[in-house]
Amino acid sequence: MSIRIFVTGGTFDKEYNELNGQLHFQNTLIPELLKMGRSRLDIQVRTLMMVDSLEMNDTDRNIILDSAKRTPEKQIIITHGTDTMCETAELLASAKLDKTIVLTGAMIPIRFGSSDGLFNLGSSLAYVQTLPPGVYIAMNGRYFNWNNVRKNRQTGYFEELD
Repeated sequence: MSIRIFVTGGTFDKEYNELNGQLHFQNTLIPELLKMGRSRLDIQVRTLMMVDSLEMNDTDRNIILDSAKRTPEKQIIITHGTDTMCETAELLASAKLDKTIVLTGAMIPIRFGSSDGLFNLGSSLAYVQTLPPGVYIAMNGRYFNWNNVRKNRQTGYFEELD
């Protein structure tokens, strides 16, 4: 069975503009990362949007939800900005889809070299294949149930609520 990866942007795919010092989006780096990781899985990648999650709105989240509903794959990874990942996870969970959905991201852009993105993507690929249907967030080598996780803005790590 194939795994679907939906790309939505976030720090994961940000590029650095050396001329003006700003971060911006070009194309997703997911195919390159899968190749770098020597993945042998049947993976279908689709870019839904390239936005910072702080700029993501309800219309964007509904596009993500609709895409998750429509895709025939039962195993879905969504790359997402870390700031509003929990809100998107909540919307996906409310739909009660019979699919395993894992949201992941990065605290540091992939292009910076010291990024956690490749590790988080690899972890997500393992989790999406082994966890039962539900919605999860995978960061920092751990997975969390959608309703028991938060981003700790002081430490930069995701942690359980209780």
